[in-house]
Amino acid sequence: MRNYNLFISHSWKYTDSYNRLLNILYNRGYFTFKNYSVPRIDPIIDAEGDIALYSAIKNQMGPSSVVLILAGVYASYSKWIDAEIRIAQDYKKPIIAIEPWGSERTSLVVKNAADKIVKWNANSIVAAIRDLT
Repeated sequence: MRNYNLFISHSWKYTDSYNRLLNILYNRGYFTFKNYSVPRIDPIIDAEGDIALYSAIKNQMGPSSVVLILAGVYASYSKWIDAEIRIAQDYKKPIIAIEPWGSERTSLVVKNAADKIVKWNANSIVAAIRDLT
């Protein structure tokens, strides 16, 4: 079985959504992946300034084969989501926008950058990953 390399963009202010996404991916049968996201236990806190943080995120995203971004409306107001989109585009990594469960409003910034937009559903997310990698 193929192992997929994922970078999951997230904000630690919205940890619950990130953790729920990880749970549905880990519990999805016949799908394995390595998570290249910035882990909470080892956040990029020693990066001094925006340039250092940008470089650290770029290094973290490098080995991934696809970038998943939660397309909640908060993403429209995050300069780091914009940076992650630019990094993904520079690396020519496909972007999958995931519309959060039950959300009525989503980020147009993320959706406009996405190669695929999917609903909050393990089968849809996994199908998009497989299709783009």
